Amino acid sequence: NRSRFVLEAIRRELRHRRREALRRSLENPHEEAHALADAGFDEWASSLPDESVAEMVHLEGGKPVRWNHGSGWETNEP
Repeated sequence: NRSRFVLEAIRRELRHRRREALRRSLENPHEEAHALADAGFDEWASSLPDESVAEMVHLEGGKPVRWNHGSGWETNEP
């Protein structure tokens, strides 16, 4: 039982650290993320090799967003 308890405690801690890292990343994105956001998703996707795009990106899915340095991610919808 002790091993199971330790394993579960480690799993909880790893989940917590991943959430915290994601939160920090969203609050203060890397400078390269700004360039990618400014370029736009379609431009980024078109730069990928053709075979990768079909497997990795569904261009019709999701919702258009852009990064606003003052307020974070915003939708591009009118």
